[in-house]
Amino acid sequence: MTKKKHLSIRKAAQKTTFYIFVTSVAVAMLIPVYFIVSLSFLSSREAYRYPLPLTPAFSTKFKLEPGKRGYLLSVYDRVESDYMTVLDTQDLKKMSIYMRDQLGTPMTVEEIEPEAAKLETQDTVYFSQKRDVLGNYRTFFSVAGFDAVPALIRSLQICALTILISLSIGGMAGYAFARYTFKGRNLLKFSVLFVRMFPGVAIALPMVIILANIGFYDEPIGLALVYSVGSIALTVWITASIFMGIPVSLEEASQVFGATKLQTFLRITLPLAMPGLAAAAMYAFLGAWNETVAAIILTQFKPTFSVVVYQTVLGAVGQVNLAAAGGMAMALPAVLFTFFIRRYIKQMWGGITV
Repeated sequence: MTKKKHLSIRKAAQKTTFYIFVTSVAVAMLIPVYFIVSLSFLSSREAYRYPLPLTPAFSTKFKLEPGKRGYLLSVYDRVESDYMTVLDTQDLKKMSIYMRDQLGTPMTVEEIEPEAAKLETQDTVYFSQKRDVLGNYRTFFSVAGFDAVPALIRSLQICALTILISLSIGGMAGYAFARYTFKGRNLLKFSVLFVRMFPGVAIALPMVIILANIGFYDEPIGLALVYSVGSIALTVWITASIFMGIPVSLEEASQVFGATKLQTFLRITLPLAMPGLAAAAMYAFLGAWNETVAAIILTQFKPTFSVVVYQTVLGAVGQVNLAAAGGMAMALPAVLFTFFIRRYIKQMWGGITV
């Protein structure tokens, strides 16, 4: 075997190993996500079956027979590949409620009566009904009540204010650290991270008194100020690194051609720093959107969406499918926001050139 062929085989083996590793990591990350998404669409009965169905059923097959107490209802189980008895009752209303709550298949008494009447002429009746696949989400928002939509709007306002405060203050500080040299610069730059070493609860508790004194308690601006404390520190470090990577010669060239410092910053430096600002905005959004502990402390009558989800899921003990639906409702806006700014994030990895 020649040396050239040996090197070719070695490179192919290394490439194959790399792809296997990347695929394994991707699968390990996607399986829990798929599990939660699938669980949020399962009925209460399916959610507690083992092994758990990989996909939700879009229809439910029923078998109705005469029972000891009245009508014997059986449901086709995809795991067992057979009909399993679930209910024996004379009360069709009770049967309707069971179908809706446990099987996610809404059927009214009027729809069940014709099937039950067939038992007068035959021993067994088979029928099927479409499932309400989005039933868990409807139930979640029904349990959450009228607070869900206002809380969602309130959380979006808080996230927008947090991003605005973090980028305006943290971005200017990052530019100052990148472009100006002054005594104690490194120490000051490191000290901004101190606030991230404290738990959110430790900051939230004294902030209750401060926000109450200035009239911002239980208000979106109050939560935005608290969330911005940690986001500003992270924004400073991200933007400082981005601004340091932008050559000063570009700004000097712009000023040579007659642009002012402000025009140079807005037209040259800021567009080039957009990937770093987008990354900082993403971290600020995710931090403000997912924060629950501080929001519970700092709100009373105007909860955030995360608090509403937490309280609803906490009340849905024993209904993991409803908890999964709440988690997905919480994750969707964050996914949409990340998808919206993906173009700027890719620039940091060289995916798109400016």
